[in-house]
Amino acid sequence: MGRRLLYDRPGADVLIAQQSGLITRGQALACGLTEQAIRSRIRSDGPWQVLVPGVYATFTGEATLGQKEVAALLYAGPSSAITGQTAMAAHGINALGRTVVDVLIPARYQRRDHGFVHVLRTWRVPKIVYNLGERRYVPPARAVADAARQLRDIRDVRTVVAAAVQCHRVSVAELTAELEQGPTAGSAQFRVALAEVADGIRSSAEADLRKLIKRSGLPDPLYNPRLFVGEEFIAKPDAWWPEAGVAVEVDSRQWHLSPADWERTMARHSRMSALGITVLHYPPRRLHAEPRVIVAEIRAALEVGRRRPPLPIRAVSAV
Repeated sequence: MGRRLLYDRPGADVLIAQQSGLITRGQALACGLTEQAIRSRIRSDGPWQVLVPGVYATFTGEATLGQKEVAALLYAGPSSAITGQTAMAAHGINALGRTVVDVLIPARYQRRDHGFVHVLRTWRVPKIVYNLGERRYVPPARAVADAARQLRDIRDVRTVVAAAVQCHRVSVAELTAELEQGPTAGSAQFRVALAEVADGIRSSAEADLRKLIKRSGLPDPLYNPRLFVGEEFIAKPDAWWPEAGVAVEVDSRQWHLSPADWERTMARHSRMSALGITVLHYPPRRLHAEPRVIVAEIRAALEVGRRRPPLPIRAVSAV
């Protein structure tokens, strides 16, 4: 018999449909396509294109993020799972918009970074994987930890960690476990950001305020607590000293607020002031430009507040 020219087109079509329009070289060969047929399809003017080595898109034009995720998993192998910011987004956690797909593989396997695929080798393979069609994701806490360890800017690390806790997808305890069980490389800033979030910090501007307070010797406040009078919610200031009735707000978006946002800010200020709370407002630039002045103002407000009767306000911790 001569060389077989036909191939299992129905079988290939099923695979392609399941894999968001993608097929691997091995799969194509198993369906009966020859090397020559594959080369013909992926030529510069052909109907297919190479996304990463050995993984082909059966269409031309830009691949979607979902297709890139499937391609990364096909490239990395069946034991792989998506992690980092891409997995965070899949779990509903706001990330920084990373365009690279981080994929986790067992340490015994060898795969190199290529194009939009960034390979992370690990001895701690997750026992649980979340499946969405052909896509596999690590658990939320692992995704956040892997993302945090790769970031170099402490503000980005704070943003990633705070976003995960604030949307209630992971707990501080879960992230702490990931911090302690994971590699030490890249963990220093992750540890700092996690300590800040454990205190209630939810933004870089608030972290700067916390650092200023720690260095100044001022007593530690509660960060981002919810304040109540009875069962009525009053406000959630950035910092709160209950013994003195003093609140500090870092207005990080003060100059970008819409009229409606500005009115809500003023209404919150008025509610707190009407109850006898001393409210101090600071834009982030003052934290860096006038730290001594700010510390002196907070210290003076605390001294005055301690000389009056305690306010009837109940605080609920942010964490």
